[in-house]
Amino acid sequence: MTTIDKTMSIGQVLEIDRSTAPLMMEYGMHCMGCPFSQMESLEMGCAAHGTDVDELVNKLNAYLASKEA
Repeated sequence: MTTIDKTMSIGQVLEIDRSTAPLMMEYGMHCMGCPFSQMESLEMGCAAHGTDVDELVNKLNAYLASKEA
């Protein structure tokens, strides 16, 4: 299983599983098509939107684990 961490770019997470987009959108990241999303880390995105990166990372990893179960 791939584990998501806060240093990964939004683009990397989408490459792992595009269905993670709604989870990231819940955290204010509505710019999935933005060129910056390919370079911006989850940590940077959450900081820009005033959301908790650790909470998002936990939700993303739980989501991916549930899909593999």
